[in-house]
Amino acid sequence: MSTAPKTLLEKRYAMLGVMLIAPTVIVFGSVIVYPLLSAIYLSFFNIFTPTLEGGFVGFANYVELLQTGAFWNALGNTLIWTIGTLTLQIVFGVGMALVLHQNIWFRSLARSLILFPYFISTVVAVLVWKWLFNDLYGIMNHFLITIGLIEFPMDYLGTMPNAMISVILVGAWKYFPFVVIAVLARLQTIPDALYEAAKIDGAGPIARFFDVTLPQLRDVLVVIILLRAIWDFKEFDLIFLLTGGGPLSDTQTLPLLVYQEAFALNDMGMASAFAVVMMLIMLVFMIVYIRRTRTEEDA
Repeated sequence: MSTAPKTLLEKRYAMLGVMLIAPTVIVFGSVIVYPLLSAIYLSFFNIFTPTLEGGFVGFANYVELLQTGAFWNALGNTLIWTIGTLTLQIVFGVGMALVLHQNIWFRSLARSLILFPYFISTVVAVLVWKWLFNDLYGIMNHFLITIGLIEFPMDYLGTMPNAMISVILVGAWKYFPFVVIAVLARLQTIPDALYEAAKIDGAGPIARFFDVTLPQLRDVLVVIILLRAIWDFKEFDLIFLLTGGGPLSDTQTLPLLVYQEAFALNDMGMASAFAVVMMLIMLVFMIVYIRRTRTEEDA
């Protein structure tokens, strides 16, 4: 079956489409494809960061990476940080969304204020929390001493496990509004008839949550968990500004290790290897997320 030759108008529309999409393709290639391919390429070389010169070493960087304790320590810290802060985000986010879904006074104002941590600059948020955590004049120590829970000031960011707990708490506070927004939007679409039927069957508030609300939230929670897991796994600025990976390397995550290898130790080749391995780990989350979204679209 032969196709009719394109008319001049169709050719012009085709050219217009190419022209409109060209800027997006150029930007995508410049900021995503090129850096990705460069990182993979550099990971096979022993590159000195200031000059970007070095020799080919093949898979030696990856072999050294898997044999060094710094990688496994950073990977463990990254998993602890990701799981800890993600769990708190889900718990606090769902709980706050349930509260804001009720007919309470100043509900509109409360919904606006709850977004404040998510929209505030990370630098400003860290400065505020470091002031709160200060062991000499911080409000946190002053409050705990006043109510009698502790006798002496605590070092929240300079000792373990206080440092990791503090970082996780700040991360959960900073990012849980995202969960609130997504869950609250889903709560508003749950039919009231489901709750009325559950009440007729004698279900109390707790039973209605587990039998009605939670099943209705399951799909959106899966997407939230996958997205937040990806974003938390690659979190850099908040942890770097709070502890810098310290004390020693007890809060050093993979993004901080990449930064250290590239700009503190001037080994861009090893840093690229760390970044590629980190990308492969995140690729697992991305594949699960893509498959999940496609399944929902096909349903």
